Parts: sequence; C-alpha cells; structure tokens
Amino acid sequence: MKLFSETFTIKTIPKVAWSSEDSFNLKPKPLTFIFLVFGLFLFGLGESLLITSGAGVGPYTVLAQGISNLTDWSIGFSTFVISIFVLFMWIPLKQKPGMGTILNAFIIALTIEFSVYYLPYPEAYPMQVLQVIIGILVIGLGSGFYLISNLGAGPRDGLMIGLQRITNMPIYSIRTTIEISVVVVGSLCLLNNIDKLLGEVVGLGTALFALGIGPSVALGITLIGKLSKQN
Repeated sequence: MKLFSETFTIKTIPKVAWSSEDSFNLKPKPLTFIFLVFGLFLFGLGESLLITSGAGVGPYTVLAQGISNLTDWSIGFSTFVISIFVLFMWIPLKQKPGMGTILNAFIIALTIEFSVYYLPYPEAYPMQVLQVIIGILVIGLGSGFYLISNLGAGPRDGLMIGLQRITNMPIYSIRTTIEISVVVVGSLCLLNNIDKLLGEVVGLGTALFALGIGPSVALGITLIGKLSKQN
C-alpha cells in the first residue's frame, strides 16, 4: 500500500547513488551510462509490445496520424515535427537536454526496429490487451531507469518533467493529462476520416496507454528509486 500511495504522490525524479549530478554530463559514471542505455532499451521494448499487440497505437502516433491526415505528410515526418515542437516547448520550461535526449531517439528506434520481428502478434483480443498492459509496465520500468540516470530526458518526458516543476503536480497526473490531450487533438484531426480513426488508429490499447502510462512511469520511478541507494 505504501508503494501504491507513493506512486500517486511522487513529484520529483529521485537522485540516487548512480544518478548524474547534471543532465548535461558528457562523461558520466559507467554505471549511470549502463542504466541509461538499459532503461532506453526497456522503453523501446515496451513500445514494440504495443505495436505488435494490434490493439491500437499510442497517443503520439494518433497525433502523427492526425497531422498526416490534414497535411499529407508521412507518419514519420509528422512524428519528427511533433518531436521538434515538443523540444521547443522545453525553452520556456527551462528544461535541459543531455546525451540521454539524443540516445533516446537512437536506442528506442533500434530496439523497435529489431524486436518487432521476434515479439508475438496475438490474434485473441484478451491476449492483445494483456500485451498492451505488459508493454505499458515495461515502458514505466524503463522510464524509471533512464530518468533517474539524469542524463537528459527524451522530448516527451522532458515536457512532463518541466510541466511538473512549474505546476508541482504529481508526475502521474501530469503525464496522464499530456497523453489524453494528445489523443484528443489527434482524434479531432482525424474526424473527417472516421473509418481510419476507429478502424486503424484508436483502439482500447490507445485508451489503456493514455490512462495507464502516467501511473506506470510514476511506479517505475518510485520502484527504482526505492531499490537504489539514495543520495
């Protein structure tokens, strides 16, 4: 019960013995770098589990699909534009990048690129939902490792951290609000293509991710923080 309570009240990323003192650190301790890479690998693996589940795409992919629908841009280019826009939102939030910001894109992309060939593609709907839930939990655990490393967050996690800092709201509520907002905006952009919206893009997995990723990330941060020696 204590872990559950802390998950829904945690507001800051804890500093532990292997955390970097500064996010802009080009010579981190080996253990810090290992946990950063391991966390990003888990993050990518969790994303792959969502992709191969077939139960609906994640919120930011819904947004990318929506932008693509309005502009005729490719999904990949739309995703790139969204990432750049989110990074620009860091400026007023005074969020600092680091090597993790760059490695975030490379390691997650490479993990997805290779792991989707080896993961299951369940046909039974209950198994698809189960795979989504496992994917969400794996992303949360990966987030705990890589964010506590304090070597720079990815665009979306950096937005979450920056907004938490200025609002002082719990991490889970900030992340949940962001994800739901992204789904709503993306869905609105697809309203003129309702068959694509309901048939290919938004599914139960999308809703589970939007509502579950905030608590999952907060749980991952709380759990890794408690299992590691605090500074």
